[in-house]
Amino acid sequence: GKTKTNVDDIVIDILDKFAGVIVYISAIIIALDTLGINVMPFIAGAGVAGIAIGFAAKDTLSNLIAGVLLLIDRPFEIGDRIEVWSAPSGSATWGDVMDIGIRATKINTTDNIEIIIPNNEIMTRDIVNYTASSSSIRVRVNVGIAYKSDIETAKQAIIEVAESIDYVQKEPAPKVVVRNFGDSSIELQLRVWIHDARKRMDTISDITDEIKGAFDRVGIEIPFPQRDVTLIREEETK
Repeated sequence: GKTKTNVDDIVIDILDKFAGVIVYISAIIIALDTLGINVMPFIAGAGVAGIAIGFAAKDTLSNLIAGVLLLIDRPFEIGDRIEVWSAPSGSATWGDVMDIGIRATKINTTDNIEIIIPNNEIMTRDIVNYTASSSSIRVRVNVGIAYKSDIETAKQAIIEVAESIDYVQKEPAPKVVVRNFGDSSIELQLRVWIHDARKRMDTISDITDEIKGAFDRVGIEIPFPQRDVTLIREEETK
């Protein structure tokens, strides 16, 4: 029978295969011993050969062990969205787990790029799973306003933009905090919870698009770098 998850099925298949191999090897050894054949030289030879093969295929064995640990520990399962550290430069850095193999894990990024990562490489990095415990996630959007702007007016405008997006959660409510006083702006940060972690980038884009119009309506200025230049004119001496 099948279990609740694909990962359970994979673990059971692995254990079944290993158990079968052990049973066959044990049966052969017992049969040879019963026939009066000294099996110790064969066992010793097999041990030496196993050590040699182990050194030659240590990377493969490392991946196999890491694959078993992944299936046992379950830091992610098929369908979870995780961070992809080895994504090509400039492309999406997260994707959905498509397959957890014994040697490698297959991930499909949001750019529809299929990345196959050796299991031992995954096990040596911190695993960022966006959907393991819940599909909800908090998203942070940074916004800068000019020093002459009213902070409370800006905060209210940002919150109204956040509340106008249907997939933003009402509870916990959107919140705006002052993060820093920069060189040319007061740096605010909007923090919102959304129902679907996969909409993280959409949230940042949608809110950023709407904030400019909201600021224009209430007279909040988005700053840009400015420099004061003083010209000193020297009188010519005769």
